[in-house]
Amino acid sequence: MKQIVLGTAGHIDHGKTSFVKAMTGINTDRLKEEQLRGITIELGFAWLDLPNGIRIGIVDVPGHEKFVKNMVAGATGIDLVAMIIAADEGVMPQTKEHMEICQLLGIKFGIVVLTKIDLVDEEWLELVTDDIKKFVRGTFLDDAPVVPVSAATGQGIAEFIDVLSELSPKISGRSSSGLFRLPVDRVFSMKGFGTVITGTLISGRVQVGDMIMIYPSGITSKVRGIQVHNESVTEAVAGMRTAINFQGLEKASVNRGEVVSTPAALIPTFMLDVSLHFLSSNKKPLKNRTRIRFHAGTSEIPGNLILLDREELLPGEDAVVQLRLDTPVAVVKDDRFVIRSVSPVRTIAGGQILNPVPGKHKRFKAEVTEGLESLSELLPEELVSYYVAQSGFKGVSISELKVMTNISEKQLDSNLQNLLSKKNIVLADKENRIYLHQNVLNDLKLETNNFLDTYHKANPLKAGMPKEELKSKMPAFLNPKYFNLIINQMIKESEILLDEDTVRLKGHKVSLGEDQSQIKIKITKIYENGGLTPPFLKDLIEELKIDSAKAKDVLMLLVNEGVIIKIKEDFYINSEHINKLKNTVVEFLKKNGEMSAPQFKDMTGASRKYLIPLLEYFDSKNVTIRIGDIRKLRRA
Repeated sequence: MKQIVLGTAGHIDHGKTSFVKAMTGINTDRLKEEQLRGITIELGFAWLDLPNGIRIGIVDVPGHEKFVKNMVAGATGIDLVAMIIAADEGVMPQTKEHMEICQLLGIKFGIVVLTKIDLVDEEWLELVTDDIKKFVRGTFLDDAPVVPVSAATGQGIAEFIDVLSELSPKISGRSSSGLFRLPVDRVFSMKGFGTVITGTLISGRVQVGDMIMIYPSGITSKVRGIQVHNESVTEAVAGMRTAINFQGLEKASVNRGEVVSTPAALIPTFMLDVSLHFLSSNKKPLKNRTRIRFHAGTSEIPGNLILLDREELLPGEDAVVQLRLDTPVAVVKDDRFVIRSVSPVRTIAGGQILNPVPGKHKRFKAEVTEGLESLSELLPEELVSYYVAQSGFKGVSISELKVMTNISEKQLDSNLQNLLSKKNIVLADKENRIYLHQNVLNDLKLETNNFLDTYHKANPLKAGMPKEELKSKMPAFLNPKYFNLIINQMIKESEILLDEDTVRLKGHKVSLGEDQSQIKIKITKIYENGGLTPPFLKDLIEELKIDSAKAKDVLMLLVNEGVIIKIKEDFYINSEHINKLKNTVVEFLKKNGEMSAPQFKDMTGASRKYLIPLLEYFDSKNVTIRIGDIRKLRRA
């Protein structure tokens, strides 16, 4: 059965609740105070099955100016509005404000209901009808039918139901394939059932037994039972007025304004990027950092409104702005919202969410405002690409993209695959499905190239930059997986070479100055002549009277060229001498099976300060293995 939600709107005492009761037989004023005072304070709910088989869920909202925030909460999720105007009073202040709210929330369908016609004559009714037609001109109710009714006599109720039956098939049903979201408009306890939450299911579906999460608090629970219009069901889908009973959930832990969804589906945030329309009915400009009341879904949150490209917004103007809220909210892209002033309290603006999880923007950045302005025009694939690019070095996860784009999971997967095949984006973290834009990677690769080039110029005798030192130059919050991704891409593209833990640009070659060339010749000759007992590094520096850093650079160059071998930190030997000794040791062990330290001393003719480092070197290179006081040949 197709489900549609009808919401009432209009000034106080214009007969909204009486009209709903006359149509459905249900009194939506359930509170004792409401019945005593004769005014609607809280949201009321009813339902009606139309002759065409469509079920209408009805949300009756308060008309008093003090309860407009409750009206805004009730307007969430409605598909069409019944704009109630009393024939004896006509258009009144709350009629106008409710109309503005409906416009801001993007409601497209409605019917004007002219109530209390039993209190006026035909001539007055005709005058009021003309006034109403002027009032709705240029709004979503411009061509809407005007149905005169009387709740007292029942006149016109059947005609209204006929009009509703004719209009309702034209209204598209809500998607049950998207994220399950139910903004909470009422929380109460029922004996024998526990905590019950009610709301209009605005997207997706929920079943008995499903695990859910309350946002932004993060509390989880399990669906114990579901009711739709007082009937127990196993599943509720988008468009239904729904009551859900939860297992082990305390009433005090949930509040109106929160959202029920699936675990890890939504992202609570203190900031929102939005497109804003500042109502032309405002008398003064809207200034930057104005304190506001933000209404989305059933929530009301105070915060500041940040104008990104100007100091003030004039009545009737549109702009992209950032909202910075006092407490977090959980919304998705394209959600509608209403802004009310703090004092005096009235509706001043509203619009649509552009980015539900943005970073903090600096003002007067053309690229920021231009990017946000383009969001309403981008195709889904372009939208996905934009958000991946905006995530920068951090990357963006699949769960974040669902909230940012508000497109179906199937379409999102298809868009991501297309972008991957075009090499516009990269799957940087397969386990968590985090994506980076290729432009971001290109920027990081350029930075890497610059770091290496600078290093090579500062250290011309070094073969390359230690990998860990290069990693330390990257942004502090860069995931190590992304660093390895950059290195691997640059190796694949022949931009850099990786030798063990040393990274260098492919074109880098060690270049020696004239004095360094002379030092290299002298050091080479010393180690050739030194045999197995060359001078230690400090002695070498003293002998040649050179700077220690310069000596180490030349030594490392000779090590990289394979001319000499590093035995330990300050002990180097000519590679031909060490290889010759290695062969001698291997032949001795093959013949004798084992070798003692004295036998090794006889073999080398070296003193103890050379002997021990040489023995430990062969152990470290897996030539020998120490067993007690002897060495044996290490077998493969």
